[in-house]
Amino acid sequence: MALEITDASFEETVLKSDKPVLVDFWAAWCGPCRMVGPIIEEISNDYEGKAVVGKVDVDANQEFAAKYGVRNIPTVLVFQNGEVVGRQVGVAPKNVYAEAIDQLL
Repeated sequence: MALEITDASFEETVLKSDKPVLVDFWAAWCGPCRMVGPIIEEISNDYEGKAVVGKVDVDANQEFAAKYGVRNIPTVLVFQNGEVVGRQVGVAPKNVYAEAIDQLL
């Protein structure tokens, strides 16, 4: 199950993680986000214990979406040691997200 990440938990969950982190910036009203959602859940299960996989609802949590220049959703960012090392805007197949994590493991 992908973690629900908020502005309050972002720094601890994402920036201070010792594992790669994949973050899906999404909103409930966004059609393409609903397409990406199940893929993110699968990735979360596939990488349990190896990587952190989470979701940020941009309507409720705008601070880090703004900080990282998320203008279109869905946007998936990949973090390593608190730095953005990957960005995918729009819907992509599961292997795109999986490869982004695999490169960091």
